[in-house]
Amino acid sequence: MSGKTVNSAILLLVIGNAMAILSDVFIKLLDPGAPVFQFAFLRCVLTLAFLLPLARKLDRNNLFGGLKIHAIRAHIHLVGIVCMVVALTNLPLATANALFYAAPTLVMVLSAVFFSEKLTPLSVTAVFSGFAGIIVILRPVDFNWAVIAALGSAFALAINAVMVRQLPKEQTTVHKLFLNYLLIVPAAAALALWEGAAWNPQILISAAGSALFILGYNITVLLAYRQVDANQVTSAEYTGLIWAVAIGWIWFGEVPDLWFLAGSLMIVVPLVLIGLRHRKRSPARGFNPAERETAGETNQRGSRSSARRQASMAKVCEQSSPS
Repeated sequence: MSGKTVNSAILLLVIGNAMAILSDVFIKLLDPGAPVFQFAFLRCVLTLAFLLPLARKLDRNNLFGGLKIHAIRAHIHLVGIVCMVVALTNLPLATANALFYAAPTLVMVLSAVFFSEKLTPLSVTAVFSGFAGIIVILRPVDFNWAVIAALGSAFALAINAVMVRQLPKEQTTVHKLFLNYLLIVPAAAALALWEGAAWNPQILISAAGSALFILGYNITVLLAYRQVDANQVTSAEYTGLIWAVAIGWIWFGEVPDLWFLAGSLMIVVPLVLIGLRHRKRSPARGFNPAERETAGETNQRGSRSSARRQASMAKVCEQSSPS
């Protein structure tokens, strides 16, 4: 499956988003009081190990190009990972992922504020509808630290997605991913030592499973967007929420209520409509590396992404990300 046609690219994204949710499942299986910093450290180290076979993609002559921006994004990513773990271990799988989907809406707001990008009427509708959807899902009585953590993860995904444009254009996605995780490791190690938690083999298993599946997600995203315009298939990213509902229901017995369904539709539908409108306006074209790197990192689940869902593009660069 190469992703050279729209249908195959959509199928890749559907499969990839299922893998991203499985990555979340490994986190959710942790105990609520599990050592968060130990998990973050192990996941980053293991992700670096998984990336080593792709080391030939690194520009060794300019390995640390854009170091300042990379360092800022890396530490924001670390905050996103920690928030994601807290959210997934304390909230229903579907609820946490619905809140992660606030990231694309936040990207629009941040782009308008910091880069003076103009929002279309549909984009403004998506912003207000998205925030209203969050309120509907949560309801004031359900607002707690886990919810704040989920929104914190979405903010981390959004900030990192917006900062992508400040990275060196010539760097490959693998290069960006490698630097991102490499720069996280020292801070994550220091936090794990400060945490002082006893070594827990379950953390290693969860970190390995989560890192492996999110890397699988990254690969499917890269293949899907390689020769197909992002606007033609990006709405398939939102199948991740369907996977989250299905797996949460079957695996964890988490039955979504009408509040969740209504709020999720308020978040996702305007974003899908934006994607469909762009799809109608933009003819299919070949692979444009610079455009793909920016578009992919902005479309997050999470990145988690990304985040999520980074990222990884928004999910490919995070999406560990904080997906």
